[in-house]
Amino acid sequence: MSWGNNLYHIISMSRPTSAKKPQTKRRTTLTRAKTTRSRRVKKGGRKKVKDLQNSLLKNLLFISLEGLGLAIIGLAAIILLVGFIGNRFSGTGFVQNLLPFAGGILALIFLASLLLSAWKRLRRLLQARNPLLPPTVILCLTLLICVVIPREDFTRAYGYYRTLVGGKEEAGRVALAHQVYAAYRRLNIVALSKMISRANPYEKVIDEAASAYAIDTDLLMGLAAAESSYLPRKSEDGGHGLFQITQAPASVLTDVNSLFQPADRQMNDPRYNAFLGAATLRYYLSEMHDDLFLGLLAYNIGPANGGLQFIMQQYGVTDFSTIQPYLLQLPRDYPVRVLAYALAFRIERKKGTLLAYEEGKNAMTIQALGIPGQ
Repeated sequence: MSWGNNLYHIISMSRPTSAKKPQTKRRTTLTRAKTTRSRRVKKGGRKKVKDLQNSLLKNLLFISLEGLGLAIIGLAAIILLVGFIGNRFSGTGFVQNLLPFAGGILALIFLASLLLSAWKRLRRLLQARNPLLPPTVILCLTLLICVVIPREDFTRAYGYYRTLVGGKEEAGRVALAHQVYAAYRRLNIVALSKMISRANPYEKVIDEAASAYAIDTDLLMGLAAAESSYLPRKSEDGGHGLFQITQAPASVLTDVNSLFQPADRQMNDPRYNAFLGAATLRYYLSEMHDDLFLGLLAYNIGPANGGLQFIMQQYGVTDFSTIQPYLLQLPRDYPVRVLAYALAFRIERKKGTLLAYEEGKNAMTIQALGIPGQ
């Protein structure tokens, strides 16, 4: 009996031990398998998310490039066609002018709709072959248009477009611009060439001053030409140097002096004089709300009689055209003269030589260069 009990006890003790070990191993194996599978799922999920993000970024880039190209083509077409249509049918007659202009705009809208519809169909075919093809075709077309359209034609169309949209303000600007072209035409080319040669040694300091005060370099060169003809000296009315500085505004003097050592603050020093001239012109342009003609006129008048701002308030005038009757004792042609010289510097710099306005297509070429400062 004792022997049987011992045998039963031994068997019962050995069963749980032998049963538990395999179960624990299986659980460990299953846990490891699940962990490995989970890691693979997570890794695959992260890869899919990353691939999706890259695909979205790539598609966004393609769409952006395509949209940019279409926008450039559309803006160029609007400026060219509306500008030329506006110029072709300019006038006040209903049948001869207004009605044809409205018809031209309607035809332009219809044509744009047809082209966009055609592009939509073509885009589907291109995208089916390669998603990169639509933006590539549009960008190539944009570059082709930029190369094919002559710059002078586009500038002329842009001028027509500005006149159409700008209304009274643009009409006044164009009228003043043609005064500048007429003044340039009257200049003696031989004498002008000599003056430009005299200006060469001062070009570097004038360009530095122009950059410091955000002024067109050609405009500042023209201002010095009108003031001193690049023969810097002290004049009878108290003017000094290239820009014939007499009395700079106090704020201008403080600003410029902060850039120079006391020993360098000499009125006849070309660099100091150029900085004073540029800062003074910037002061008067700001006072005249960046009106180029009024700013130049204010520079010439200076603080005398309260300055141009006081004169305009006294007579209730608002622009360069309406102030003309009140300039009997003042140089009303001064801004036009400055800008005619500035235009000469621009022509010489861009074309390498001065052009006779009345010869060949020079007039259109000069107008395409634009008035310096505008």
